[in-house]
Amino acid sequence: MQLHDYLVPTYRAARRLTCVLGIAALGACSLFSSTDERYEPAKLTEYAPELVVNKAWTASFGSGGGLGFVPAIVGPDVYAATANGKVAKYELATGRQQWVIDTDTDLTAGVGSDGQLVVVASPRGEVIALDASGQEKWRAHATSEVSIPPAVGNGIVVVRSGDYRIQAFDAETGKRIWSVQRPGPALAVRAGTQMVMIDGMVLTGLPGGKILALDAATGNVQWEGTVAIPKGAGDLERVTDVVGAPQLAGPLMCAVAYQGRVVCFDVAAGGTLRWAKDFSSSSGMTVDRRNAYAANLQGEVHAFALDGGANLWRQNALRNRQLSAPAATGDSVAVGDYQGIVHFLSPVDGRQLARISVGGGAVVSPLQATPNGVLVQRGDGDLTLLSVE
Repeated sequence: MQLHDYLVPTYRAARRLTCVLGIAALGACSLFSSTDERYEPAKLTEYAPELVVNKAWTASFGSGGGLGFVPAIVGPDVYAATANGKVAKYELATGRQQWVIDTDTDLTAGVGSDGQLVVVASPRGEVIALDASGQEKWRAHATSEVSIPPAVGNGIVVVRSGDYRIQAFDAETGKRIWSVQRPGPALAVRAGTQMVMIDGMVLTGLPGGKILALDAATGNVQWEGTVAIPKGAGDLERVTDVVGAPQLAGPLMCAVAYQGRVVCFDVAAGGTLRWAKDFSSSSGMTVDRRNAYAANLQGEVHAFALDGGANLWRQNALRNRQLSAPAATGDSVAVGDYQGIVHFLSPVDGRQLARISVGGGAVVSPLQATPNGVLVQRGDGDLTLLSVE
């Protein structure tokens, strides 16, 4: 792992920077020595499993993954894409392939879907929309590269491009209907980020530590929250970014930032801050009915009470294993690591309950909790559904 792998110049700053500074954003590398034992991934130890985890099915339809690729689960179906341009639809329960198409271009982000439209994006900022049968419906262009999965719903497709523009396209025609831009910092974290569309609003985090709630129909800002406040004298010290997907739990909307905080806002009260804890993550978080869960830069998984933010437990057995964003299943909290191993922890006290190797390289896409188990998009782009008993 190289120091520059997780820190990149922003769209405008790239024109004036002659080099890219780096940082060990996942906490697995040392800024001083690549052989420093403090940064070595924790060795896995034996324990008595308390859950039975099996591979329900695995599907291969293309090759290549990355931070911009997240399967979309809509009802009984799964939509997924790979970096070499393939998009596919599967039955969630059985893994039966319903269709697979080739977009004839490399992809950097996908999938966004509402079950009627399936949307991905290319390195050139091309937004590609397919209908429910996999037939291409339209192509449009964002203002720069798109590396975040599109959000689809309310008759629109929303993308966030590398120049910090959030743009909406008409779901039927692909015509751009609104665009919102926020100024950005000189450097940003290369991390997985997702937008959420719910109740007529688009929720999106931004480099610099802000989170926006936009009216889906007009793009008007409904409210703006601060997840992190940049600190320090130089660009490197001031790097912060909201990572992962905003998480909704009743009236709460929670988020986590790199070099920032984990926070929960009260959406029903206009985005009022309910609680915040200093924290730094490069992968994101998840919630269940009672708790919020996130892994910090050192690979320590923390649980916070949704009611007040108390830190309930910390699990450090997976330290420096470059953990993915977690998924909460109700009976467990699952995280993937750099070796393609998925670990299941107790939501009560964080103890290890089970683990299974899915292969395919590092798990960087966020795990997806489903009624049928935990869905994993592996590092090579393949899909695996894990059943949990």
